[in-house]
Amino acid sequence: MFIIKLAKDVERYLQKQRLKGNIIGFVPTMGALHRGHLSLIEASKKENSITVCSIFINPAQFNDSEDFQKYPVTLDKDIYELEKTGCEVLFLPSVSEIYPDGVEGNVPVYDLGYLETILEGKYRPGHFQGVCRVMDRLMHIIDPHHLYLGQKDYQQCMVITKLLSLIDARARIHVCTTLREPDGLAMSSRNMRLNEEERKLATGLYESLTFIKQNIQPGPLSNLLKEARKILEQKKLVPDYIEIATVDTLSLLDDWDGQTKIIALIAAFMGNVRLIDNMILPFNFAGNEN
Repeated sequence: MFIIKLAKDVERYLQKQRLKGNIIGFVPTMGALHRGHLSLIEASKKENSITVCSIFINPAQFNDSEDFQKYPVTLDKDIYELEKTGCEVLFLPSVSEIYPDGVEGNVPVYDLGYLETILEGKYRPGHFQGVCRVMDRLMHIIDPHHLYLGQKDYQQCMVITKLLSLIDARARIHVCTTLREPDGLAMSSRNMRLNEEERKLATGLYESLTFIKQNIQPGPLSNLLKEARKILEQKKLVPDYIEIATVDTLSLLDDWDGQTKIIALIAAFMGNVRLIDNMILPFNFAGNEN
């Protein structure tokens, strides 16, 4: 595996690969890799000639400086896992390489519309602008044919899809299924920050989503969401939000017609660690998932 730290060097290498007719897949990460990340690498390996992974903890997308400082760093382990998985290129840039004018300098504004006003956009103001900023830069550097993202960050996947249309990027997005621990907890780098008791209680997110899936009925949704919130609170999770929205637009719903494909989304704190999860729900209340 090539480890490349400079944008000009990775651009030069990948341009040579394109001239050879090689197809490039890209998996952007912030490191602290887990099995979910590696499944994205594996998906890219199956469909592309060259797989590029980036590791960059993006300061522009943290609206909480303490959260940024505490984000786990496991670089040696990450490199080992990427080599074992067969990743061809690791792009490992510095902050100055991604932001030549500095994090505070030359800040673009991306028109994300409704997506920036709800859920993560509402509770983490500026977060998606920071996501778009780093992804804009990475997409211009890597210029992949295919981009692989995890469903756990569903709203972020929609934001990046919007971004690619704004910057006229050619990459096709692949949203891959969330990988879970045996007890249902979505795999996440932030899980590393949970102590043993918190880790056990964090399964409340999955239990709450499963409750919604098993009890969803056409009509008003408020009582269902109240009961799902109780499950979180019983597990000492402090929710930012628990909502049901349309899969295609993330329009938040108070009522469901029984036919529109929907998704339940949760963000909640376990101690000082903020966790998110989601689950796509059945088309109908008979429980037939599509």
